[in-house]
Amino acid sequence: MSTDSMNPGGALSHQEQRNIAQRLILAMLASGTLILGLLWRALAPEQVAVADMLLGAASLMVGIPVLRHAVYSLRYPDLHGITDQLVALALLGAWATGDMLTAALLPLIMTVGHILEERSVIGSQEAIEALSKLTRSRARRVAADGKLHDVDNHDLVAGDIVEVRAGDRLPADGRVLEGQASLDTAPITGESVPLEVKPGMDVYGGAINLDGRLRIEVTRTGETSTLGRVIALMQSAEQASPPITRLLERHAARYLLLVLLIAASTWFLTQNNQAMLAVLVAACPCALVLSAPATSIAGLTVAARHGILIRGAAFLEELAELNAVIIDKTGTLTHGRLQLHELRPEAGESPEALAALAASLGTTSNHPVSCALVNIAPQGAWPALQNVHEYQGLGVSATTAAGEAWLGRYALLATQVADLPPEPLHDGPIVGLVLAGRFRGWILLADSLREEAHDAMAQLRDLGLHQQLLLTGDRLTVAQRIAKKVGINQVIAGALPADKLHQVKEQIDNGFRPMVVGDGINDSLAIKAGVVGVAIGAGGSDIAMASADIVLIGGDLRRLGTCVRLSRRCRRTLHINVMIGLGWTLVIVAAAAFGWLGASGAIIAAILHNMSTLLVLGNAGRLLRFEENM
Repeated sequence: MSTDSMNPGGALSHQEQRNIAQRLILAMLASGTLILGLLWRALAPEQVAVADMLLGAASLMVGIPVLRHAVYSLRYPDLHGITDQLVALALLGAWATGDMLTAALLPLIMTVGHILEERSVIGSQEAIEALSKLTRSRARRVAADGKLHDVDNHDLVAGDIVEVRAGDRLPADGRVLEGQASLDTAPITGESVPLEVKPGMDVYGGAINLDGRLRIEVTRTGETSTLGRVIALMQSAEQASPPITRLLERHAARYLLLVLLIAASTWFLTQNNQAMLAVLVAACPCALVLSAPATSIAGLTVAARHGILIRGAAFLEELAELNAVIIDKTGTLTHGRLQLHELRPEAGESPEALAALAASLGTTSNHPVSCALVNIAPQGAWPALQNVHEYQGLGVSATTAAGEAWLGRYALLATQVADLPPEPLHDGPIVGLVLAGRFRGWILLADSLREEAHDAMAQLRDLGLHQQLLLTGDRLTVAQRIAKKVGINQVIAGALPADKLHQVKEQIDNGFRPMVVGDGINDSLAIKAGVVGVAIGAGGSDIAMASADIVLIGGDLRRLGTCVRLSRRCRRTLHINVMIGLGWTLVIVAAAAFGWLGASGAIIAAILHNMSTLLVLGNAGRLLRFEENM
């Protein structure tokens, strides 16, 4: 009668959803037949046989599916199967004693209750289905001759160029080549504020172009795209069994035996058939079984809405117990790309002219420093270059209208200027500019700190994660500067992947339960070793995301605090649900065994049983209102 009793994998197919609709129609027909039988019994009491035939027909309509599911659960045993088996036994008992009214009402009430349960599971499947629809769209692919061809986005491959107009949905992950626009990325990252994109920025398939026209180079498609990974993670997480569910499953057979002993004892002591049937129905553990998955599904759904992908309910529970955080620097606390830190022109030199010439020279090389210089001045101000020459690892030179220009490291510039001033003190890369034989100024670059990094680490400390370690392969001076800005006191720099793994294990051996946060290939071992591993999805490596238990799609570090708060809220909700499921079941079983439910004990037990199920689902549904204005 339950979802999982029909599908060991836990996910509802379209066929199973149709089966639920068919069972609802069958339940309505059975209800009509039951009402007709009751009316016949009331209006023509002398024709009891006819009334019993109508009640028997109603019981068969809903009873045969119950028996079929019970037999299925014997082949594929699980917790939901216990409910199927107990209801089937109660139904057979009602038939054996000739109680056609109970035989009709009992499976009817239970069927309606199970349909309500399964609708909650279908809700998660419909959310996944809605996301899947975002991966199906049309694309305008730019051909070699510049013409546009309308194609299915599944036909795109990495390297294709596509045009995305205002109102279009981005057909795949890519990098902006031309144009500027505002993108609605809420379905992927959970961010309500539109993302302003320009050439060079990475974008996600499934986002909506609100304005402007973009030319995008496709980087990932299908299952390898960000949205594809979102769907895959949600599917695996939705099907995963929480630890408490696995614990209950291990004792399922013992539970069934205990219930049968209580029911048999009740009959031998009272000779009351209704009391025996009521015990079987009251002991159905639906509310207890649903307490964990209902809470987990609600929690995972809320997390996905905030751009947080959690691989399974187990990690959602682990988050509540964390007391430490180990975090990488480059690409995690920082953006992971060089940006202009400071211009230091010589006396009398124009900062704008210095930036324009450096940006123009930067376009001639693929070196990370050169790429960072491209954006420091508008393209319209760039001087024309000729006779460009690159000196590997040192810099570039070119001829301009104002003379020979040299951009690069101190060692290169010293060959052109005899009285070159010393380099300024700076933790990041430094390049200088020489024009027409005269030194013009220094350009200081640095990896910039994420705007939200300080707030994110402060939030984690407020949540009890006071043990914070910055673990990076970068230089100690750079790491200490970043750590000071975000409030981290413990720093380990110059760490190789094996060193990072060792540090994580050492923290665990010292009694800490760390969250390990990173984005690069060199972080993957440490991420895997942490109690909970978190990968930064925006710009993070595939290996890091594959190793992580949680992926922050938008890369907003404040979502780390969201993870912990949501986890602790889910834990409280789960405890309440378990108390409802276990406590309510024990009370109903006791009342049924002592005959306190009256002459229609089995029917009353079924109604009370479904009330507890609805209470559990309603309490779990409160999680869906979990909101944070971040």
